[in-house]
Amino acid sequence: MTTTTTVTATAPIPAQKAEILAEALPYIRRFHGKTIVVKFGGNAMIDERLKQSFAHDVVLLKLVGINIVVIHGGGPQIENLLTRIGKKGEFIQGMRVTDAETMEIVEMVLGGQVNKDVVNLINQAGGKAVGLTGKDAAFIRAKKLMLPNKDNPQETIDLGMVGDITAIDPALIAHLQAAAFIPVIASIGVGEQGETYNINADVIAGKIAEALGAEKLILLTNTPGVLDKEGRLITGVTPAQIDAMVADGTLSGGMLPKISSALEAAQSGVKRVHIIDGRVEHALLLEILTNQGIGTLIKSQ
Repeated sequence: MTTTTTVTATAPIPAQKAEILAEALPYIRRFHGKTIVVKFGGNAMIDERLKQSFAHDVVLLKLVGINIVVIHGGGPQIENLLTRIGKKGEFIQGMRVTDAETMEIVEMVLGGQVNKDVVNLINQAGGKAVGLTGKDAAFIRAKKLMLPNKDNPQETIDLGMVGDITAIDPALIAHLQAAAFIPVIASIGVGEQGETYNINADVIAGKIAEALGAEKLILLTNTPGVLDKEGRLITGVTPAQIDAMVADGTLSGGMLPKISSALEAAQSGVKRVHIIDGRVEHALLLEILTNQGIGTLIKSQ
C-alpha cells in the first residue's frame, strides 16, 4: 500500500516576515545602485509559475535600487518552431548550428516572441521593461564564430550564422538604466555588413556583465548548479577544477559555454559570478538578498 504525504506550507507570522526583511537589508544596502546581470533561461522560461516568480523578483530588486539587466535565449521555443516546420536542431559542443533558414527562425523567436513575452511579464509585475536585440544601436557587434574542435584543437568547426562577440557598447543600457528602465536583451548580434548572428545567451550575459562592470553575473540553469561526477552540488569551483571536469567529461554539452562564460567574466572583473537553479521559486531573491544563497560560485582563481 502506498501512502501519500501532503505538506501544507504555512504563511510566516508577522515577526517572521520582519526577520526576513531585516536579513535582506544589508544586501539591499550593499547592492543599491549596482548592476546585476541575469541570464534568464531553462525551465524558468517555460514554467508559468517560475516565470511569474522571476518577473516579481526582477521588479522588486529594481524597486530597491538594484540595476537589473536581463539576457535571454529561447532554446525550447526555437526547437518547437523548428519541429513544426520539419527541421531538426543540431548542436555541437553545446552550440546551435545555425544555417540561413534556422537564423530566420532564431531571430523571429528571440527578437519577437520570447523577448516581448519577457518584457510583458516584467511590465505586468509592475516594472518598466524595454526589449532589445544586439542590432538596436548595433550595441552587440559580432563576427562569424569558428569553433575550435575540442577533440582536435587545430581544427575549427563552422556553425553557420553563429556569432563571436567583437565589441559591446554599453551606452544604450546605461541610458535605459538612468531612466529606471529594465533592459531585456535577446541573444542576437550584428556583423559589420549588417549580418544577423545567433549568439549563445550565456556568452552575451558574460560579455555584457564585463562591459558594465557588473557587481554580479547570475546564470539560471536547470540544475542546482555545477555538479560533480556523483551529481552532488559544488558550491564553489576554481579554474583548475573546471579544466579537470571538462577534461573528464563531467562538464559537457550546454554547460560548456555557460561555464566558460562564467569563468571569463569572473577573471575579467565581475566581482561575483553564480550558476543557480532556475527551477527554484524566487531563486534571484534567495541568491541576492539572503545569507545562504544558492547554486555554485565561480571563482576567478
